Amino acid sequence: AQDAAFPSKTVQFVVAYTPGTGADILARAFGPRLAERWKTSIITENRAGATGTIATAYVAKAPADGHTLLFVATSYGTTPAIRGNLGFDPVKSLAPVVLIATSGLGVVVHPQLPVKSLRDFINLAKRRPGEMHYSSPGNGGPQHLAMELLKLETGINLVHVPYKGFAGAVTDVMAGHVQAMVSALQSAHAHVSSGRLRMLAVMSGERSPAFPGVPTMKEAGFPGLEIYTWYGTFAPAGTPAAAIGRINADINSLLQQSDIREVLGKLGMNPAGGAPDRLGSLVKSELARWGRVVKAANIKAD
Repeated sequence: AQDAAFPSKTVQFVVAYTPGTGADILARAFGPRLAERWKTSIITENRAGATGTIATAYVAKAPADGHTLLFVATSYGTTPAIRGNLGFDPVKSLAPVVLIATSGLGVVVHPQLPVKSLRDFINLAKRRPGEMHYSSPGNGGPQHLAMELLKLETGINLVHVPYKGFAGAVTDVMAGHVQAMVSALQSAHAHVSSGRLRMLAVMSGERSPAFPGVPTMKEAGFPGLEIYTWYGTFAPAGTPAAAIGRINADINSLLQQSDIREVLGKLGMNPAGGAPDRLGSLVKSELARWGRVVKAANIKAD
């Protein structure tokens, strides 16, 4: 059965998160276009929970024929450092198919905090160890880990205040109850534009078109702090190379189309693409990086 030509039946896209999230929107944007190319039906199913691990474990145990694909985001590379007993090995249990897109993060602060740059912020934090607070949309998420990496690399001591979602976290920065947070660029855009937040640096390798006046981490003097969120597709380990190659080539092709790029643009994402190895290498580097951060910060699962 594994040697049958792909596709030979209905394809299932398994999304690791709830409807309306970035990975879900991508799966539903690619689904109809790939169904047309493959001349088969595609069903998109959300299996949210446990920071993406429920869906990942499900796909890891699916038949390795290319007809069950996982759509997942950054948590694939962060959660293994925090949770035990995942039910799968993020390197061995699944095969990378394609890195679909990336998205930037930025460090934002309350506008009345007396800092104009990231260097100012770090110097202030060093003068007030343990007195300043930062929020995040949840314990162990990318925003939490990104700020912990910043703390680790700069030697500052900030107190983490986790919230259940982005809305509460950003509202309390704007109100001045906490001083800072790491935010997805698209989520912070309206608040920065209105003056309710100040963005000190973007964590991507290049300046963001949405924030052309905001320096990168490297420009701010911290080259080791390049971080971004990402979205990728995986198949069960052992899926034939021909099937993975077909899926990879077709998604790469769609990433060049204007309507798909428009969808990505509205989500604040940058098209990625490339060979499966690009995603595989990213996962290995992410697992190593976040494992170090989680251990140093003694982060535990909720």
